[in-house]
Amino acid sequence: MSHPCHKEQLAGINRIEGQIRGVGKMIEEGKYCIDILNQLKAARSAISTIEAKILKTHLKNCVRDTLNSDLDFEEKIEELLKTLKR
Repeated sequence: MSHPCHKEQLAGINRIEGQIRGVGKMIEEGKYCIDILNQLKAARSAISTIEAKILKTHLKNCVRDTLNSDLDFEEKIEELLKTLKR
């Protein structure tokens, strides 16, 4: 089975990386706690958005491929549930 490409998510990943570096700088500079927390919340939200996009791609491609083949559907579901529980 081939895996879908997620390169369109790289811009968001790079933006998150910049946000996290910015949080580190804020901490080094002794910025206000709430401002740091707001930036962390923004980064977490951005990660959730990318996670949802990759999950959607996984469901539309990988899981659908499983339905159209002899691969074990139950195994795919367990794999997905295990990932979501983390």
